[in-house]
Amino acid sequence: MVAKRIIPCLDVNDGRTVKGINFVDLKEVGDPVELGAHYAADGADELVYLDISATFEGRRTFTSLVERIADRINIPFTVGGGISSLDDAARLLDAGADKISVNSAAIARPELISEIAGRYGNQFVVIAIDAKLAADGRWMATTHGGRNLTDRELFEWAHEAQERGAGELLLTSMEHDGVRQGYPCELFAQITGALKIPVIASGGAGSIDDIAEVFEKGHADAALAASIFHYGTYTVREVKDELNRRNIKVRI
Repeated sequence: MVAKRIIPCLDVNDGRTVKGINFVDLKEVGDPVELGAHYAADGADELVYLDISATFEGRRTFTSLVERIADRINIPFTVGGGISSLDDAARLLDAGADKISVNSAAIARPELISEIAGRYGNQFVVIAIDAKLAADGRWMATTHGGRNLTDRELFEWAHEAQERGAGELLLTSMEHDGVRQGYPCELFAQITGALKIPVIASGGAGSIDDIAEVFEKGHADAALAASIFHYGTYTVREVKDELNRRNIKVRI
């Protein structure tokens, strides 16, 4: 059995790590390089950094930050946010990122996934989907940090992204993001059963029970969490030790 991964997520705004609820009400929680180094030392398998600064200047700042992270951290890390072209991806990968995550731009132009995978390989491309449950009961993809609801149904879009070359799916439930009341495990069980690529569960981690549940019931390959680590509810080591005690395979 492949070990389950624990992945702290760091949202970066103007060079600082922030956290919100349902993608809003952002509060600063620390320096992204220092936090990343701390999580790496504590046993994190990977890190995800998401640039939520919308301006061009913010993107330049983020590229410089990626270089600093690569110099300091010895575990794989993924970067995303504002990647809308092959050049954007190349800039961040050249700066030292191990993978890049694409979301809104891929929905606008799905060929972007194929272009990045064609140059760098599928393993470098993470397709991120921020999903919202629509009134008709379908899960739909959103763009621009969850603000815009699209006409792309989650399962159909995830399958297309896989076929175009995405090597991994990072799925976030917007309703669950930041509220710390558990992941939508039924949704994750459905999506992991429908895809061949690994699925990272995001949105809802409030306890070790939540993480264990998304592994055991949702069959996720990795769990992304932010608040429980940023605010000191648990350490990565505590989470892994407890998962190991429950016979969920993790790297200790």
